[in-house]
Amino acid sequence: MGEIVGAALVSHVPPIILPEAVRLEMNGGKDITLIEGLHAVRRRIDEVQADTIVVLDSHWFTTFEFVVTAHERRSGRFTSEELPRGNPQMPFDLAGDPELAEMMATVAGERDDAWVHASSDPYLPIHYATVYLTPFLQGAEPWISASLCQTAVYDDFIIFGEVLGEAIRRSDRRVVVVASGALSHKFWPLSELRQHESSDPSHVFSPAHRAADEKMIEMLQRGDHAAALEYYPEFRTFSPEGRFGHYLIMASALGGAAWESPGEALSDYENAAGTGNIQMWFPVGR
Repeated sequence: MGEIVGAALVSHVPPIILPEAVRLEMNGGKDITLIEGLHAVRRRIDEVQADTIVVLDSHWFTTFEFVVTAHERRSGRFTSEELPRGNPQMPFDLAGDPELAEMMATVAGERDDAWVHASSDPYLPIHYATVYLTPFLQGAEPWISASLCQTAVYDDFIIFGEVLGEAIRRSDRRVVVVASGALSHKFWPLSELRQHESSDPSHVFSPAHRAADEKMIEMLQRGDHAAALEYYPEFRTFSPEGRFGHYLIMASALGGAAWESPGEALSDYENAAGTGNIQMWFPVGR
């Protein structure tokens, strides 16, 4: 029987893949801690000996269903439509796990409240919430990316998490689930944006957004996922990335309100253009 052996809430912000000199210039001579945080996540993945990594991609929005990648391999070059000067034509080469992806679709098909499509279309786009993690987290394990459905509400994210958890249990895989996305995700207006490139959290969009993030982080660090899920409707008012669906799916796959794994902060809480970010690892089975 398969199992989730670790989980992570990670930031994929573009500065992580910029040259060090550029990062230092943006950040007053100090490097961002999000990078070392990702390296620390990779060390945790090595420790748990994962077979497959499932990335819950908060930049991939689908409409009629959740979509999971079922390719044998995805490779090519990636230029972000959002920030093409950031790291144009970034190479990627990711082995996939079609069997597990198809299992997710099978499990969803057994329910009347879940819609999951496993796609191996060679022209299916890839997004930077997956690609920008690869220099730090990619090892020998195959990767699956899963979308966030833009028409989904809280219950739908929870249901997809249940589907993901059941599909993993039916497999023989040791899986790490990576929820790739920010906390609050409110950007500064363009005319002010360049004044807020520092990672210092004083540059998060507002004191209220920072306080909401810090409240969520505190709950996650003590492993009180029941409280985090209860807080979700209020947290949603602070524009979390992807409606915080990446976290909801991950938490649901691990038991929802019954999940009690404490989050280990592997980076500082940092700003990126007004958004709140952190790298956090959740051990499973302790």
